[in-house]
Amino acid sequence: MNSFINNYEPQCYALLRLVTGFLFLFHGTNYILSWPIARGMADAPAYMAYIGMPILAFGGLFVFLGIFTRPAALLASGMMAVAYWMYYGSKAFNPPADTTNSFLELTLPIVNNGELAVMFCFSMLYIAARGSGIWSIDSARK
Repeated sequence: MNSFINNYEPQCYALLRLVTGFLFLFHGTNYILSWPIARGMADAPAYMAYIGMPILAFGGLFVFLGIFTRPAALLASGMMAVAYWMYYGSKAFNPPADTTNSFLELTLPIVNNGELAVMFCFSMLYIAARGSGIWSIDSARK
C-alpha cells in the first residue's frame, strides 16, 4: 500500500492545494460578492471584515492557481489562526450565558464550532511550508 500511494504523492498534494484554495476562494466570494450564497461575517468588526475578505478571496485564488503560493498560504494561515482565537476560542474567556461547558471544553474546536478555521489554518500552513507543487503556475514558470 505504501509504495502504491507514494507513487501518487505529488498528485495527492496538488489535489489538497487545489481543493483548499477552491474552498477558501469561495468563502471569500460569499462575503465580497454574495455569491454563490449571501453570507456576512458574523460579529466581525468592520475593519476585520475588510481585511479578511480580500485575504479569503485572493489568498484562495493564489493557492488554487499555484501562484505566490507560499506567501498567500502563510497569510491565510495566520488569518485563520486570528479568526479562530477572536471568534471561537474567545468563547472560553467570555462564555455564552446558556452554556454549561467548562473553560477547557470551550477552547476545543469541536465544542466552539471552530473546526473549519483550524482545518484551514493548518492546511494553509502546510501548503506554505510545501510550496506550489505540480499543476501550478509557479511550476509551469520554472
